[in-house]
Amino acid sequence: MFKRSVLTLDDVVNQFLRREGLETPLQQRRLIDSWGKVAGSVVEKYTGEKFIKNQTLYVKIYNPALRSDLSMMRSELVRKLNAEIGSMLITDVKIY
Repeated sequence: MFKRSVLTLDDVVNQFLRREGLETPLQQRRLIDSWGKVAGSVVEKYTGEKFIKNQTLYVKIYNPALRSDLSMMRSELVRKLNAEIGSMLITDVKIY
């Protein structure tokens, strides 16, 4: 008899995403979508566009007072966002 290499569906999907180069864009989308959960619902109301460029998350905040508070919490936000998706995807957050 021969031995079969049995993989779970999760492993097969992850291998396919990694092989096709789609793992990083998927993780970036998950990180952007988790902004509201990590930052909070109040912050989410004042948030505009969000995008990732060169391992930096750029977030548009419409309230100046909230913008300055979040700028002081940048390292904590980076840590929480990376923990939320389970990998070290971003290194900085720029609030503008």
